[in-house]
Amino acid sequence: MAAPPQLRTLLFAVNSLLRKRRYHAALAMLKGFRNGAVYGAKIRAPHALVMTFLFRSGSLREKLRAILQATYTHSWNLARFVFFYKGLCALLSHVQGKTYQAHSFVSAFIGGLLVFGNNNNINSQISMYLLSRALFALCRLGVEKGFIPEPRSDLFPWFTALVWGLVLWLFEYHRPTLQPSLQSSMTYLYEDSNVWHDLSDFLIYNKSQPSK
Repeated sequence: MAAPPQLRTLLFAVNSLLRKRRYHAALAMLKGFRNGAVYGAKIRAPHALVMTFLFRSGSLREKLRAILQATYTHSWNLARFVFFYKGLCALLSHVQGKTYQAHSFVSAFIGGLLVFGNNNNINSQISMYLLSRALFALCRLGVEKGFIPEPRSDLFPWFTALVWGLVLWLFEYHRPTLQPSLQSSMTYLYEDSNVWHDLSDFLIYNKSQPSK
């Protein structure tokens, strides 16, 4: 069934607008907002689902509410950040007449401060995720630019050994310094495995089930 003439006319007008280069920067901000919202939801929802049902107590309604809240927060924050970042980059390029590398840093710095400056679990996880990848990238960039000597052998085994050594030492002796979700995961792995009463909570369940 063909679309009504009014709808075809509207779609033609919208598509014509989207193709105009003069509006590209503003439209890119809008699409960036859309992509940030979608990506944030796709990333957070499965993670929140697993972590909530593994480690969170409470009723089913409370768990579902927590999953939706975490997904909304991640999606909303990422959407706003992309919108601000692209808008600030476009503004700086317009003001200075061309694009400079510093525009990316300044725009992301301001956007990060405005959007992710609130110290909560979601923002903390995102920032730590980015930090690890940024440090890796800076090391590679340092080698590429000649600031860091290129390793003669693969250093990854030593790197990962150091990371695991540090995180288990922190967990065992300075636990409050670790992020709460990491504490929960490591408690499940390294502490709950020390306790059992019979076969049911040795193999089937992590903890013994309350008697009815």
